[in-house]
Amino acid sequence: MVEFFPGFSLEHLDVGGGVRLRVRTGGSGPAVVLLHGHPRTHTTWHRVAPELAREFTVVCPDLRGYGQSSKPTTAADHAPYSKRAMAADVLALMRSRGHERFAVVGHDRGSYVAHRLAVDSPEAVRHLTVVDSVPIGEALARADARFARLWWHWFFLGQTEKPAERLISADPLGWYRPDVELMGARNHADLVEAVSDPATVHAMCEDYRAGLGVDRAADDADRAAGRRVRCPVLVLWSSRDDMAELYGDPRRVWRSWADDVDGHEIDSGHHVAEENPAALVAALREALREALRKPDPR
Repeated sequence: MVEFFPGFSLEHLDVGGGVRLRVRTGGSGPAVVLLHGHPRTHTTWHRVAPELAREFTVVCPDLRGYGQSSKPTTAADHAPYSKRAMAADVLALMRSRGHERFAVVGHDRGSYVAHRLAVDSPEAVRHLTVVDSVPIGEALARADARFARLWWHWFFLGQTEKPAERLISADPLGWYRPDVELMGARNHADLVEAVSDPATVHAMCEDYRAGLGVDRAADDADRAAGRRVRCPVLVLWSSRDDMAELYGDPRRVWRSWADDVDGHEIDSGHHVAEENPAALVAALREALREALRKPDPR
């Protein structure tokens, strides 16, 4: 049996404001933090992180609200689950480990946290990778019938009139349908434990509620003020997901938000870290070598 996250430590760390994150850390060298999407936990990276750890210090947290990390009490504006709050957690985590400058990789919802971190803390982020996403503000500004058909779950999870938690928690495995063969046994078990907890399901819905409100407002404010991602950006998207159907070439979308954008498609379904980890590792390794091995201009 292949060891799960070989050489990595597992901790629960305080990041301030009463929030604790479950975190795995391994490797040595320049630092990169990997941010998972919905409904995954950090264990989605179990086939990617150990390969990157051959060259880099790799940090894999459960985002607030997800997995075994803290689930703060919600608020009327859902700001405790904003990407700004999650990004602040990640920044505090990395600084607590002595990483003042680092790369950030985000998939799905994690990419929105990564984007917010790069905009809010440009002094910290040396390189940004986003996988299967465009900025929240862009997605909602472009939302049409096609978007509603493909990404209807944004509005189902995000609305509050008939909260989704009750329906999902009545049969979480029926709702999420996790595939043990695709995910691997331990990653699958971790996800099953997470989505079987009604508090986690509620927190994940809060993530989407923040997305429709305060997160979109933050992106809109950035665009109005001309705030952009200044570090290099790698945009990756899965060929068997729906990014190309919605946006054509996602790099073109990101060039409205960032100065230096590169990237390409990967032959995979949406959960690329599980479905085609070798291609993802190759893309990340190439970009991170270029970004993190050369002298830091700061």
